Amino acid sequence: MSDLKDARVLIAGGGIGGVANALALSQKGARVTLFERAPEFGEVGAGLQIGPHGSRILQSLGVYDEVISKGVLPKNLVFRDAVTSEILTKVNLGHDYQQHYGGVYFVVHRSDLHSVLVEAARKAGADLRVSSTVQDVITEGDTVRVILEDGSEHVGDVALGMDGLHSRLRPKLHDDKPVGSGYVAFRGTFPMNEVPLEEEIEDVVGYIGPRCHFIQYPLRNGEMLNQVAVFQSPAFLRGEEKWGSPEELAHAYDHCHDSVKEALKYLWTDRWWPMFDRDPVDNWVDGRMLLLGDAAHPPLQYLASGAVMALEDARCLADYAAEDLRGDTKNWPKILRDVNAERAPRCNRILTVGRMWGDLWHLDGAGREARNELFRIRDTSSYKYTDWLWGYSSDRTR
Repeated sequence: MSDLKDARVLIAGGGIGGVANALALSQKGARVTLFERAPEFGEVGAGLQIGPHGSRILQSLGVYDEVISKGVLPKNLVFRDAVTSEILTKVNLGHDYQQHYGGVYFVVHRSDLHSVLVEAARKAGADLRVSSTVQDVITEGDTVRVILEDGSEHVGDVALGMDGLHSRLRPKLHDDKPVGSGYVAFRGTFPMNEVPLEEEIEDVVGYIGPRCHFIQYPLRNGEMLNQVAVFQSPAFLRGEEKWGSPEELAHAYDHCHDSVKEALKYLWTDRWWPMFDRDPVDNWVDGRMLLLGDAAHPPLQYLASGAVMALEDARCLADYAAEDLRGDTKNWPKILRDVNAERAPRCNRILTVGRMWGDLWHLDGAGREARNELFRIRDTSSYKYTDWLWGYSSDRTR
């Protein structure tokens, strides 16, 4: 396998995906320059769930131990009915699960994962720049020009468009817009000892109910409690342009169990996140530019795989490039096409199944009763329905 010595890679976007790609490519010898529009590196939000499909990649990047030291390994994924609080089913995340998938399921603060990746990418030689907004990417023969908002230009062999859900670069390929789900998320992280709990939380707990769900899990070695409340916005249903608000949150869980309603007191109410994704698209390549991360495949969060898909992108591109470049920059178009062909079916499946999973969580009436019964009787020893998600690898030898 050859390395990527002297390969010039330009990246638009410094989120988890952009920085992970900068790290993976730099480790293989590429000269990477990354442009982030914000004045400093950082991630807005709270907790992230990372399945074994992500922890395996963090191991390959050499940052797993440091990331895990900042996170928590929950014992189970627990699904409860939001109305009754009944436990419907559990996924045991212990020894058998870890052996089957070759990795762990863990939770970590988004900013902790991001900061570890930033530091590792810089140590690997990546040039990470802030206050640098990419305006356009233009392919010219065997090179690509990245034009910044301040008018400056940078030339490379290939560019990665990783500028998020509201990407400026995606319109070069597709005339589409983000799709509003009608659901809005409120989040909050608070010191565990400040939140009155009936019992210690050692799991990822999800209350699923009519038109809403509520997630709890520990962060930062169990010292913090992370909570996420997601509900259908009445303003969205009325067709209003702005939707989701603390006023809507105040009554969104009136039909739920008291344990959920009490926990709502420990959410931030000065900010909230209307939930958007995009319709799946098959083509992410424009000349020598490849869209990746949320610019290519922004999901709803129901499969907890948005950040992991970006890590998978990084692993796939770095591996394919190292195998196929062979010192000849003319091979880049084929590499980009091959990565697109490998990753698009995978990511588009996560987008579509994620939408379906959200519908399943939020059922009411007879649909809720049927779902609950299916959860109760499922075979908890079987990995039949999760291997496609957690067992995925882009390795060509698989």
